[in-house]
Amino acid sequence: MTAERDFPDSLPYELRQPSDQRIPFVFNSPHSGRYYPAAFLQQSQLDPHTIRRSEDCFVDQLFASAVMIGAPLMAAHFPRAYLDVNREPYELDAKMFFEPLPSYANGHSARVAGGLGTIPRLVGEGQEIYAHKLHIDEALSRIETIYRPYHALLGDTLVKTRERFGYGVLVDCHSMPTGIRFPESGMRPDFIIGDRFGTSCAPELANAAIQLLREMGYVVAHNKPYAGGYITEHYGRPLKQFHALQIEVNRGLYLNEHSYEKKAGFDQLQRDIALFLRDIVSLPDFYFLDKPLAAE
Repeated sequence: MTAERDFPDSLPYELRQPSDQRIPFVFNSPHSGRYYPAAFLQQSQLDPHTIRRSEDCFVDQLFASAVMIGAPLMAAHFPRAYLDVNREPYELDAKMFFEPLPSYANGHSARVAGGLGTIPRLVGEGQEIYAHKLHIDEALSRIETIYRPYHALLGDTLVKTRERFGYGVLVDCHSMPTGIRFPESGMRPDFIIGDRFGTSCAPELANAAIQLLREMGYVVAHNKPYAGGYITEHYGRPLKQFHALQIEVNRGLYLNEHSYEKKAGFDQLQRDIALFLRDIVSLPDFYFLDKPLAAE
């Protein structure tokens, strides 16, 4: 099995739990994995430094205070270049494999066309990951032994959260390249809040996130250019009392993107995010419970 081969000494992800979950929030860091399996590196034509270009470096550490305030934090150890759980389970690029795709695969999505499917073809600025084609069994094994268990655990955690509190809020945590700019002004956003254009969560949640960060002095965008990926879209079901919000942090605030080392601003940003989380989880329940629960 791929998970046993590539992660022989530990699980490829973990759910960091507080001693008691005190709030109806669940945090998720699906792209900050920093363990690159040896077999994967052997398949790649990129060096161990370049292959990290798609990594959301240290995002799980930036949001680590979630556990201290009483919320679970899901964190991937596998890297995004190896497997992207912020995609449909079978967004696969036929050009990457010796064999044809299975009939149930989605080989024509915009994300596949961009080289960023469930098994990515590219990192960074269009750099090809693999030296040769893969066998389709390799992709399917990563999906069956890592992707599906990851989502099963994340989904189960959200269901248990809703059962306990009446609703569940998923905050999906990401980072973005330093070079992201507003098209109109050329300004760099520090954070981007994504709610799938108002469909994945109560509007009060997104509005509060934007306002809190702006009050802290940060430049904040809403949905552009990142409105939320598969995770935000899939789990955000406000009519069923599941709310999902995506947060993108600009890496320029805390990371040297050439050396992948933390900048001097990391500690301050981590403290600011801790204050932000303390306030965002304190929103009143009626923001989330004012709509009837839809039939499952």
